Amino acid sequence: MRPGHALVLFSGGQDSTTCLAWALAHFEHVETIGFDYGQRHQVELQARQQVLTALRTAFPQWRERLGDDHMIDLAVLGQISDTALTRETEIVMDAAGLPNTFVPGRNLLFFQLAAAVGYRRGLHTLVGGMCETDFSGYPDCRDDTLKALQVAVSLGMGQRFTFETPLMWLDKAATWEMAHTLGGPALVDIILEQSHTCYHGVREVRHAWGYGCGTCPACALRKAGYERWQAAQT
Repeated sequence: MRPGHALVLFSGGQDSTTCLAWALAHFEHVETIGFDYGQRHQVELQARQQVLTALRTAFPQWRERLGDDHMIDLAVLGQISDTALTRETEIVMDAAGLPNTFVPGRNLLFFQLAAAVGYRRGLHTLVGGMCETDFSGYPDCRDDTLKALQVAVSLGMGQRFTFETPLMWLDKAATWEMAHTLGGPALVDIILEQSHTCYHGVREVRHAWGYGCGTCPACALRKAGYERWQAAQT
């Protein structure tokens, strides 16, 4: 068990659910924080609560460690963003070579606001599901970005904060395996049935790897990782 308490940036998706399980396995007290920024896949905000409830039910050893959930109204980010995650528009690559699902400044704001909450509540480890291995090229998911931000936040707050990114060097298959290692079939089932990743917010179609449209970049990554993980089990 690690010293200190942790605050998990928790969207309700596969990655953040796995990171929440990781934090619950490593810290005595864990809280969660989510952000409503006008995302078109608003269903993830419902998935957050469903995942939290399912974790408390399925894992009594984690129930006492899982503390308060914090929801932050970040509507201003959606108002100033013109992206496929905040507008009803087709997902395409932009002139900079990034998918237009990139919301500029999103993870930077998430960590800064999480640190402000953590400062008040004595939560000095911030946990995020950012990853450089299976991702869409978002610059605010990079290890260098988050290390630099950790330094800036710690200096600006006058307290040392540690940013933990357990998935940074894992592909999606390894993320499924981490979930299985942490919580066995019960955790994998919660991720399949309760978590939400699809950018289009589709919950009507259940695939082997969970719910989603099956075609957006988030679904494609989740599907490919699940299939690779399943193939390695045989």
